[in-house]
Amino acid sequence: MPIHIHSPSRVTAAGNKPKIIEEFVGLVNSDTSQVSVARMESPAGWIEPGQRPEFDEFTVVLKGTLRVTCEGGGFDVNAGEAVIVQRGDWVQYSTPGPEGAQYIAVCLPAFSPDLVHRDEQ
Repeated sequence: MPIHIHSPSRVTAAGNKPKIIEEFVGLVNSDTSQVSVARMESPAGWIEPGQRPEFDEFTVVLKGTLRVTCEGGGFDVNAGEAVIVQRGDWVQYSTPGPEGAQYIAVCLPAFSPDLVHRDEQ
């Protein structure tokens, strides 16, 4: 039977500035462990600790620019573009542009603090 999700749950974000995470599907909002789907909104100048997650992450940028830094360098993902980060790859996300960024992130399996493995600060 289909499950109608009426609203997302707010999830606490890591990083140097407040970032909004609204999980629609995942461990918090729908008790779904196979996948998570969340809308993110991060302000200008936001940066989070690097991480080496145990999940694949598929991100579509809706507005602004998301900077992706990885072991091989880094690049910007602009509105209308996407990025795939494979499990086990080290990655760090930030939004250095003046408008920040709004994006959708899909994680397989679902995002969990136990699976993200953030760098110590």
